[in-house]
Amino acid sequence: MVTPSPTADALDPGKDRDAPYMPLLFVLTIVTGLVDAASYLALGHVFVANMTGNVVFLGFAVAGAPDFSIPASLLAIAGFLVGALIGGRLASGIGDNRSRFVATAMLVKLALVATAFVVVIATVDSAEVRYALIVLLSLAMGLQNAAARHLAVPDLTTTVLTLTLTGLAADSKPAGGSNPRVSRRLLATGAMFLGAGVGAFLVLRVGVGAVLLLTLTLLGLNAIAASRLWSRTPA
Repeated sequence: MVTPSPTADALDPGKDRDAPYMPLLFVLTIVTGLVDAASYLALGHVFVANMTGNVVFLGFAVAGAPDFSIPASLLAIAGFLVGALIGGRLASGIGDNRSRFVATAMLVKLALVATAFVVVIATVDSAEVRYALIVLLSLAMGLQNAAARHLAVPDLTTTVLTLTLTGLAADSKPAGGSNPRVSRRLLATGAMFLGAGVGAFLVLRVGVGAVLLLTLTLLGLNAIAASRLWSRTPA
């Protein structure tokens, strides 16, 4: 009896090649809720992950709505685009080795959020500091979005739930569908809700530093898991 090699297992089309990445993406979805709660509640009504919201907020700000900032929205959008560009360059440079790409992206994102945490604990709150945090966090979230796009795991974009919720209704049995991946869609929605709720609680009762510390912990665990996955994956 011949034992299949790891390479043969990895190339077996019958195996779910997305399964090892799903826990990592669920954690990143929680992170999205955390950082968007922190940015909206503490950095001036701006998102660092949800760019649809930022485009809308920018429209509000241009129209003169109170509590919305043109510079904050523009910085978040610009930072996100640069982060996504970095993620795209990583993906094209590394190629088809998904596990290596994810591990590298996690380490870069960890460094960006760690820098944001240092800024929070080492400086006095000011408009300049808030803008710096917006840039650092939006860079990290742009990179995360590019990583999720490169992995292309259905219903796990980590930052957007609109299509996920649409799929829950449009693909449901009452709509005549087969209700595919319903558990994944519900878990992704719950993960975002959990991150936002915990993030809001920490911002309102402790501070932004607590949110970033929790985010760093989750990203550190993700980076370790991604690195182990890379070490077990054939080149």
